[in-house]
Amino acid sequence: MTLSAERRMGDRIARDIYRDPDYLDDPVLVDYLQSIWQPLLGAARDRGDVPPELAERLAWQLMISRDRRVNAFALPGGYLGVNLGLIAVTERPEELASVLAHELSHVSQRHIARMMSREERMAPWMVGAMILAALAAGSNAQAAGAAIAGGTAAAAQSQLNFSRDMEREADRIGFGVLTGAGFDGYGFVSMFERLQQASRHNDDGSFPYLRSHPLTGDRMADMRARLPQGPRQTANAGPVAAAPGGAPGGTDGPLRLDLPSPDVAGGPVLAGASSALHSLMAARARVLSENGPDRMRAWLASGSAAQATPGERYAAALSALRLGQRDQALTLAQNLRNSVSTEGRPAADALMLELLLAPKAAGAPPAPAAQTALLAELRDQSLAGTARASVILGAQAALATGQPERAAARLQTWVAAHSRDALAWQTMSRAQASQGQTLRAIRAEAEARAAQLDYSGAAERFRAAQALPAAQRTDGMELAIVDARRREVEALLRESTRED
Repeated sequence: MTLSAERRMGDRIARDIYRDPDYLDDPVLVDYLQSIWQPLLGAARDRGDVPPELAERLAWQLMISRDRRVNAFALPGGYLGVNLGLIAVTERPEELASVLAHELSHVSQRHIARMMSREERMAPWMVGAMILAALAAGSNAQAAGAAIAGGTAAAAQSQLNFSRDMEREADRIGFGVLTGAGFDGYGFVSMFERLQQASRHNDDGSFPYLRSHPLTGDRMADMRARLPQGPRQTANAGPVAAAPGGAPGGTDGPLRLDLPSPDVAGGPVLAGASSALHSLMAARARVLSENGPDRMRAWLASGSAAQATPGERYAAALSALRLGQRDQALTLAQNLRNSVSTEGRPAADALMLELLLAPKAAGAPPAPAAQTALLAELRDQSLAGTARASVILGAQAALATGQPERAAARLQTWVAAHSRDALAWQTMSRAQASQGQTLRAIRAEAEARAAQLDYSGAAERFRAAQALPAAQRTDGMELAIVDARRREVEALLRESTRED
């Protein structure tokens, strides 16, 4: 299979995943995953596992699912999926990094394309359908069963699991990628042990990673043999550089909403830095993947205790918000900000801003002056940040405080460099509409749809922009951009229609 064909297949699968209700674009978690993913991808390039052509032509894009099951999966064309359940079950960043490195190696070694080459009778569209069916099994078993019904489909389904040889290859290469990026190689072993132990006591189908990635004794022994002899060097937990923030227990000093960014050149830092942030992100994943109120009430109770850990306090504040207890959520978030370490302070500040932006109950009194002042302070610091979560949250705060022009200006700079950020385009559309810029608002809607590979919807919105009354089409430059982008999207739509 050529790289072009593999990428086209991946795009088709990704387009359907974007439409799935379980698809989650959470800027905070995306930033954290990227802080782990980018060093791994850089190490794979440096090692020669990802040659320039592969790096350029595949997507290399992470996608998050709300699914509580502990799983991650590689798709054709360089797309990788991560379930919230996987993030939630890990205790250290190197454990999560080990799974990402393993899946990255499946992509870099083109295991899916190699398997398809062995099955020459299997049409690419059939493989795409089977992969989608496997992903759908978590939320709709009946739909997945219908998709894989029939002898031919069942045979194709059996080919979705990677062979043991490919799993060993992904282990071996993934271990080199993990350690090459500065992470502790023990993350592979501890993650394997954690998953195997958990599934042994609770084998209810919640650990599909074990089924699609069989953990034989040989594989675990191989990973142990690759570890250096002697005491573990816990200092290199990961190349995540801590962003500056306020001192623990106080509010002095500059507030930063930027999550730590990769610092490959600087080498690894102390384990406590990334581990402190990871505990908060794992707590976030646990709460966002949960729909039942009972567990959230339990997290709220444990996180309200005086001896609660930062992760428990984070989970409690977010649980309180989802339970409709906004005021209690704000109190818990402030307690977290006052007690969290410097490394976790940016994530705590981001949570506080998220809570301040949450809608209040009907009939609730106006926000106290202290909350209004804190919202303005966090808004300004966020708009000045460089992380994606900072940009999105800052723009949302600007909209909420009646400053759509600031939101539009910051987002315009962002989308100029990140044209496939659908959430940024959607927020941009709101900002432009608030200013009465209808043409630009509709164009931003179209760009958001194009970013998620919905070329039909994007073309429709571009045409809607061109059909506006003359009084709303006075911006000649914007009209020229709309016309050019409509033509590009329509060409992509025709191409995808032919392939389907």
